[in-house]
Parts: sequence; structure tokens; C-alpha cells
Amino acid sequence: MLAAQTRIETLLIVRHGEQALLTLIIPIALLIGMSTIHIGDLPEPRVNSVMPRILALAVMSTAFTGQAIALGFDRRYGVLKRLSATALPRWTLISGRVLATLLVVALQAVVLSVTALLLGWSPALTGLLPGIGLLVLGTLAFGAAGVLVGGALRPEIVLALANAIWFVLLLAGGLALPADDLPGPLAVIAGFLPSGALAEALDAVLVHSALPGAQPILVLLAWGLACGGTALRTTRLT
Repeated sequence: MLAAQTRIETLLIVRHGEQALLTLIIPIALLIGMSTIHIGDLPEPRVNSVMPRILALAVMSTAFTGQAIALGFDRRYGVLKRLSATALPRWTLISGRVLATLLVVALQAVVLSVTALLLGWSPALTGLLPGIGLLVLGTLAFGAAGVLVGGALRPEIVLALANAIWFVLLLAGGLALPADDLPGPLAVIAGFLPSGALAEALDAVLVHSALPGAQPILVLLAWGLACGGTALRTTRLT
């Protein structure tokens, strides 16, 4: 049952046009553009510094924005209510969505990695395994935030709010520009946002072959636990 539910959820994500735009097209376009156009002071090859931020963007797009919008409209059309009335256990429904999101993030990571390698990316090999762990942690943290937004509000509000938050986290979280290049207090705030924390941690392991440090891990855990705990109390089936 879990395998079947995971397969269905994965196909629904992959076949959705807006999801494809968020999960693959925009990250690939930004990866190519930011790696080839000289914006900001980055060491060569630029793709080494750009890739961790694009991976964080891809996770945010799939786990937060995509899941929030999908959940909001599933509630509107009674999908969750109907599924809860079947023999499908609730834990299977939730686990299927989580596993589907992780599979899509894995697909994104592979496609982006191939693109980055063609652009001259040379990651620190010792950071690949920790990088996978960070992608999983980031997916869970952003997924909890997506459930919080998509599980309590009307779908029209979810659509607008999720996209607005995506842009804020893109700009203020140090994804469009490195956190050090952000003006004033934004450079400090970026490290306490989930997007900035994930980008910082991935940069540490993939570029500098170093441990990510305690702060970005704690930031991701704090956002995940806070959003997940709140979502448990506010999420509605309809």
C-alpha cells in the first residue's frame, strides 16, 4: 500500500505542469544563468559556489511551495476526506507524500548535478554523503512548512502565499545572491531562514569539504519542528 501510494504521489508531482516549472525548469535556468553570467564576486568556476544554493532552491520549490499548493487544492476537492474514508491508513497517506517528495528531490539533485558537471562543477567528494543527509533534512523541514501553509488556509490564499514566501526566501535567504553580498541586516537574517541555512550547510560540505556547523542544522531542525508541531494542530482535511 505504501509503495502504491508513493508511486501515485510521485506521478502526480511529475505530471503537474506548474510543479515541473518549480522543480526543474527554474532551478536549471538559474543554475546556468548564475554560473555563466558574472553577477557578484565568485571564484572560478562559478558553478561551484552556485550549485549549493540551487540545490537549496530546488528543495524549497518541491517540498514547500509544491506541497503547500497541492495540499491546499487536495483539501478543496475533498481528496484527503475521501482517502481518509478508505482502508488506506493515515500514516500510509502521509508517508507516501513524504517518500514521493524525497524521490522528486533525488531526481532534481541528479538532473542538476549532471547539468552542473557539464558547466565544470567539481564538488568535494567527501561532502557528497553529508550533502545527501542535508537534502533529506531540508526536505523534511520545508515539507513541514508546506503542510502548515497548505493544510489550514483556503487554496487561493495558499497559492498566493506559497509563491510569495518562495520569492522572499529566494531573495532574503541568500539563494539569488550569496548571503555575504546581501545588504545590511539581510546578511545576518539569511542564516536564520531555512533556505539560507540549507544553502550555507551545503556550501560547507560540497565546496569547502567541511562540517556544516551547528547553526544551520539547528535552524533547519527548529523550523521543521515548529512548523510540523503547528501543522498537527491546524491541518484540516477539507
